[in-house]
Amino acid sequence: MPDASPTDASDRTSSLSLSGPERAVLEALRSAAETPVDEEDLAARLGVGLDSARGSLQRLRAKHLVTLDEEHEVLQRLTARGQDARARGLPERRLLDALERRGGSATPADLAAEGLPEEEQSAAIGILRRRGQLEPGLPFRRVGGASERAMLPEETVLAQVANGETGTDEAIVAALERRGLVRRERRSIKRWAPSDEGRRLALPTEGESAIGPVTAELLRDGAWRGRSFRPYDVRAPVPFLTGVRPNPYAAWLEEFEEILVGLGFEEAEGPLLETEFWNNDVLFMPQDHPARSIHDALSVLDVRGHPPAEALLARVAAVHEGRPMPGERSAMGPGWGGLYDPEVASRPVLRSQTTAVSARYLARHPTPPFRMYSLDRNFRREEVDARHGIEFAQCEGILGEAGTSLRDLIGVFRALAEAIGIRELKIRPSYFPFTEPSVEGYVRHPRLGWLEVFPGGMFRPEVLGPLGVEVPVAAWGIGITRLALVGLGVSDLRELYADDLGRLRGGS
Repeated sequence: MPDASPTDASDRTSSLSLSGPERAVLEALRSAAETPVDEEDLAARLGVGLDSARGSLQRLRAKHLVTLDEEHEVLQRLTARGQDARARGLPERRLLDALERRGGSATPADLAAEGLPEEEQSAAIGILRRRGQLEPGLPFRRVGGASERAMLPEETVLAQVANGETGTDEAIVAALERRGLVRRERRSIKRWAPSDEGRRLALPTEGESAIGPVTAELLRDGAWRGRSFRPYDVRAPVPFLTGVRPNPYAAWLEEFEEILVGLGFEEAEGPLLETEFWNNDVLFMPQDHPARSIHDALSVLDVRGHPPAEALLARVAAVHEGRPMPGERSAMGPGWGGLYDPEVASRPVLRSQTTAVSARYLARHPTPPFRMYSLDRNFRREEVDARHGIEFAQCEGILGEAGTSLRDLIGVFRALAEAIGIRELKIRPSYFPFTEPSVEGYVRHPRLGWLEVFPGGMFRPEVLGPLGVEVPVAAWGIGITRLALVGLGVSDLRELYADDLGRLRGGS
């Protein structure tokens, strides 16, 4: 539509209320005829920064001169692990290829020799057996023997995601996301167009401008004389100021702590910069065993940790080496073999689990009863996604006195779940290096499915003995951030730390 000529003083006054950048943005939108323009394209046309273009658009919108059409899309991307899996092959594909090379039959040792480590073997075996492609038992054999090398559904979807294709199988994408191979990102696309009023508005000639803010310098030098001032737009919305309120996640954590205190637990704290001794050794995790790697602790260079008391170090060393502790006649068990290295015990790491706080607490207070919790941060090498982060919160706790059993631990899990409104809870056996027996508790998230949030078990004698504790102790390390996803109805833990002021103020 062609520009209208100014017909009265009100049109001219309205046009002079625009700043130079606002006029440039409105002119660019008007020149696009009937086609809405997205923000990135508009900024490129004007040769300005994206933030500058967005600011002008928002001011024009407040003056009813432009309209906004917003769309949302979900982008699928391969993670670093997904790119590696596509380059090297998925574990299940590499297992099938290894079987072909081995004549259709292979043992775990054969697969390891083929370059398939134990953890990848476990994942591949589970997937192929659930799909009915692998016979039960050992050695491993493909159902029906050798067959044509057809593409696996996951391989097809990985290729589609890598090529930016749409229409991928949502169920397979969700499964690959849970495996950390794919991530989904939500993107908002904003397209702008002039409103009817913006099309009718008569814009001033080039070089004509109006004065905006009145400054002291403007008044002193008299530059305002003979100039027009931009008028106030009385229709512009007034900012709505809300009162302050706590961050929802921080408030939820405080409520959870109040529940624990109400159950009779007291709070304890420990350092974030720990040593291998408190993070692993005192928990009977071997110094040279792959079991320690499940925590993916972050090491700290050029710093030396403080060793523990010599008496405690000697007792822990004896248990690791399978010999009697000082002052005892018999050993607690066979230990891990080899020699315990005090130098390893002094190495500093960022704390990978708040169980280190439990160990420190028991070392200071070896006399029962024990009812302690610690809700604090930990650090691990993790691929950042909807359920994982390099930094995460964990709620550690211990419960101990004569007669304490696994039944008491499960009772605590059920009481905590009911207190925060969770009714669906599943408990199943599990394994942790420092508890036996061990369990995992799962709760259902409406979008993410079943999440492990309640791991725990009974501390092993090799943990309690060196600390001087003579009663059974139940311990847990609740994945409090995952539990908050369920409690707050959030699907991505990154939203808990986002700086979305609208969400923090209680808006949409």
